[in-house]
Amino acid sequence: MKNYANKNLNPFFILISIFIYGCVANKDTAVDRRFQNLTAKYNYIYNANVLLSEYNENLLQSYNDNYEKTLPVYLDPEPQINLVLTPGAANKQLDDVIIKGQTIINDKSFSNYIDDAYMLLGKANYLKGNYFIASEYFDYTAKTYNSDLKTFIMAMNWKARSQMELNNMVLADKIIDTMLRASDQLKKDLAEPLATAAQMRIYQKRNKEAILFLESAIALPAEKQLRIRWRFILAQLQEKEKNIQDAYANFTKVEKSNAPFEMYFHANLNRIKLRALLNGEKLNKEQQLLALLKDDKNTDYTDQIYYQVGELFSAEGNFVKAEENYHKSVLKSTRNQTQKALSYLRIADLNFKEFNNYIKAKLYYDSTVMILPKNFPDYDNIVKKADNLQYLTDRYTIISKEDTAQAFAKLPAAEREAKVKAYLTPKVEVSNTGGVINNQFLNDPDFPNRSLNTPNHTAGNTFYFNNNAAISNGFGDFKKRWGTRQLEDNWRQSVRSSAQETNQVLAGGKVATEITPANGQSNPTAADQTSLEKQFLDALPTTPVLVAASDQKIIDAYFEIASFYQQELNDKSEANKIYLELIKRYPDNNHLVAIYYSLYLNYKGIDDAKSEQYKQLVINKFPESNFAKNILDPSYSAKQTQMENMAINNYNATFDAYAKKDYVNVVKLADDNITAFPENDLAPQYAYLKAIAVGRTAKVDPLLTEFNLITNRYPNDKIITPLVRDHLKYIEANLEEFKQRSVALIDFDANAPRFVSQAAPVDVPTKPLVVENPVAKQAEPIPVEKPVEVKPVDPTKPVSIFSNAKSEEYYYVIDVADATLTLSSSRFGIGQFNRGNYPDNDLEHKLVELDNDQLIYITSFIDLEDAKLYESSITGQLKNIMKVPANLYKGFIISKENFEKLTDRTRINEYLEFLKDNYK
Repeated sequence: MKNYANKNLNPFFILISIFIYGCVANKDTAVDRRFQNLTAKYNYIYNANVLLSEYNENLLQSYNDNYEKTLPVYLDPEPQINLVLTPGAANKQLDDVIIKGQTIINDKSFSNYIDDAYMLLGKANYLKGNYFIASEYFDYTAKTYNSDLKTFIMAMNWKARSQMELNNMVLADKIIDTMLRASDQLKKDLAEPLATAAQMRIYQKRNKEAILFLESAIALPAEKQLRIRWRFILAQLQEKEKNIQDAYANFTKVEKSNAPFEMYFHANLNRIKLRALLNGEKLNKEQQLLALLKDDKNTDYTDQIYYQVGELFSAEGNFVKAEENYHKSVLKSTRNQTQKALSYLRIADLNFKEFNNYIKAKLYYDSTVMILPKNFPDYDNIVKKADNLQYLTDRYTIISKEDTAQAFAKLPAAEREAKVKAYLTPKVEVSNTGGVINNQFLNDPDFPNRSLNTPNHTAGNTFYFNNNAAISNGFGDFKKRWGTRQLEDNWRQSVRSSAQETNQVLAGGKVATEITPANGQSNPTAADQTSLEKQFLDALPTTPVLVAASDQKIIDAYFEIASFYQQELNDKSEANKIYLELIKRYPDNNHLVAIYYSLYLNYKGIDDAKSEQYKQLVINKFPESNFAKNILDPSYSAKQTQMENMAINNYNATFDAYAKKDYVNVVKLADDNITAFPENDLAPQYAYLKAIAVGRTAKVDPLLTEFNLITNRYPNDKIITPLVRDHLKYIEANLEEFKQRSVALIDFDANAPRFVSQAAPVDVPTKPLVVENPVAKQAEPIPVEKPVEVKPVDPTKPVSIFSNAKSEEYYYVIDVADATLTLSSSRFGIGQFNRGNYPDNDLEHKLVELDNDQLIYITSFIDLEDAKLYESSITGQLKNIMKVPANLYKGFIISKENFEKLTDRTRINEYLEFLKDNYK
C-alpha cells in the first residue's frame, strides 16, 4: 500500500513549522536548544556581522588618515575627535546590531550564542563612542565566559581598546598583560590582540616592542586590509627606529599589495625616499618623485608629491628650491587641508629661520593656524609662535636697522651721502617680492665697499626704508585700516574747518604729494626726501659712543630673542644658536654670565661635555654672580627667596611703625635695615621713610640732609629719587615758610598747606561695585581713524563676556591673589612711583577687595597706548614697589567696562586669557 500521508507532506511546510515553533518557543529541551542555535546563528549573528562589516567598509572609505603621524592600528575615531562628536549618536547599522544582540539575549536564552550577543552589544556601543558601556559589556563577557579561552581573549582585547579610548592607559595596559598571558594557550585568532598590544606600545612610545607585536600579528591570519595597514605602521615604526632596510622592504610590500590608493601612494613616496637614503643618492630625487605625476592615478595627490620634493630639497639645504615646491604644493591642494597647512608651515619656518623674512613668516604662520587640525602634534607651539612672532620680529628689525646704520657709518664721509640718497630713494618698480629676503650681508665686513643698489642687495635688504615686501605690506595694511588718504597735515581728520581748508589752499594745495615707494605710484617731494636723508644721516652711529649704543641695542635684541626661545617657546636648540651667535659677534657683552648659565642648562643631559664647559666658565669668570652661587648651592635661589620675603616683612614692620606715627622706631628700623643690607633694592625706600619720620619730628635742615643723602646715595633709583628731587624743589621754593615751622612736615594738619608728599586720601570700597544682571550695552560706533581689527571667532571657545571695543577710560591693575594680605605699604610705593615719575598726571590708585583677590587699580588713562606706556615704565619696578611675594601678584591693562566684570578669580583668569588673545 502506498503511503499517501508521506506523499502529500510538503517538506517546505515542515521547515516553516519548525521555524515558527523555534521562534515562538523558549524551552530548555534538546530540540528547542537546536532550533534556538539555528535561528540565533543565521537570523541574528550572521546578519549582525554583515552590518558590522558594512559599517567598517564605510568607515574605511571615509576615514582620513594623517600620514604625517604613525597611523592608528584600527580605524577607530581618535579620542580628540570623539570629544567633538556626541557619544551614542544614532546610526542605523549599529542600532540594528544592538537590537539583534538584545533579541538573542531575551528570546534565545538557551542558545549557545549568548556570549556572541554580548560581544555584538559591546562592539556596537564601542563604534558609537559609548566606550564606558562597551567596556562593561566586554568585562561581563570575559568574567562570565572565561572557560572559553577564545571568547575571554577577544573580550579582554576589546575591553583594552575601550579603556584606551577612555584614556585609562594604566588599566588598559594591565588588561593587555592579562590577555597576553592567557593567549599562550591559544594557537589561533591572536592577530588582533597582538595588534592591540602594539597600539598600547605606540602610545607608550615603546616602538621596538610595538614592532615585535606587529610582526607577529602580520604573520597570523587576519582580515586582509588590516594586515596591510599593520605592515604600513610597521614600516613607519622601523623608519623611526632607523631600521631603514626593513622599513623600505615593508613599504615596498604595501605598495605592491591591494592597499587603498592613498596608502599605496604614501608607501610609494616613503619607498622612494628610503631608497635614496639607502643608496646614498644625491641626484635625481626630484625626478624620482615627479615621475609619479605622470600617473593619472596620482592627480589628486600632486600637492603631496610637491611637498615631498620640498622636503628633500630642505634636507639638502637648498631652501630656495624647497620653498618653490612648497608653494606648488599649496597651489595644487584641492581637498587635503592638512597637507595645505603643512606646506604653509614649512614656508613659514623657512622664512622665519632661513630667510629672516619675518613679515612673510607671520602671514604663513597665521594661515597655518587657521586650517591646521587642533590635534596636530606641536599645534600649541605653532599657535604660540604665530601669536608672539611680533615680539621676535621687532627685535630682529632692531638688529637689521642697527647693522644697516653701522654699515653706512663705516663708509667714507665723501661717499656716505650719495649712498644714503640712493638707498632711500623709492623705487618706481617693485622687484620680485617672492624672492629671498635676508640680512646676512649686513654682517659682511666688506659691505661698505659694495654697491648698495646691486640686484643681489636690492632684494636682500631688510631695513624698512628699502624692504619692498615690508613697504608693500605696509601700504596694503594702511589702506585697509584708513582707506585712501592724502599725505598731508591732519590726515586722520575726515572733516576740516574752513580755516584749515583755507590754510591748505594758501600753502599751495596739497602739503605733499603722495609717497608710494616701490609700488609704481608717485614719489615724495624733493623737500621730504631731503629731510628723510638728513634724519637718516644724523642718526648714523659715527662716533665711538654712538657705535657702542648701537651695539648695545643689537646685544639686547639678540639676548631677548634667545631668552624668548628658551623660556616661552621651549626651543633650547634655537636659543643656543642665538646665544652662540651673540657670543661670536660680541664676546664681551654685558649678558655673558646669563648666556653661559643658559647654555649650561640647555646642554645639560644633551651634551654634558658642553654643559660642563659653560658651567666652569660661569664659576671661574663670574664667581660672585648669583648664577655661580646657584650652581654651587642648588638651594641658593630658595634662600634668596626667603631673604626677599624677610626683607618685605621687615619693610612692612617699618611701614606699620610709620602708619602708627612711631617715628622714633621708624628711624631705628630704617637705620638697622640699611646698615644690614646697604645694597638691597629697598634701601632707598627705607631712607625715605626715615626722612619723612625726621621731617615729622625735626626742623627743615635735618629733613634736607636726609633728602640730599638719598639723591647722592641712590641717583639711579626710579621710585624714590625722582620723588625726593620734586620735594627738594618744593622746599626750595617755599623755604622761608618751612623754616618758620616747629617741625618740617606738619603731621596731617588739615588746615596746613599740604606737602607734596601727602597724597589725597582715597576712598576704598570693601567690595567692587558690580551691577547685578547688567543690561548689555550697545557698542559705541568706532571712529573711522581707529578701527578695531575683528578677529575670526574660534568655534571651540565659548564667547567671552569681555569686549575689545575702544574705551574712553583704561586702568592699570595689579591683581594680588591673597585677600588676607595688607597692601598699605604696596599702595604707598605706588603713590611714590606715580608722584615721582608722573607728577602732572593726577594719577590715583584705588583698591577693590574680592573674595580671594585684591585689585589695586591706577586710574585713569585716556587710551590703550597711554596705558601701555605706563605699564612699560612700572613693570620693571614692581618687584620693589610691591611688598608681597612676587608669585602672588600680576599686572595688566583693562578698560573700565571690562574692569566692572571682574567679580572673582575665575573672571580674572578668563580676562587674562582674553587679554592674551586680543592685545598682542
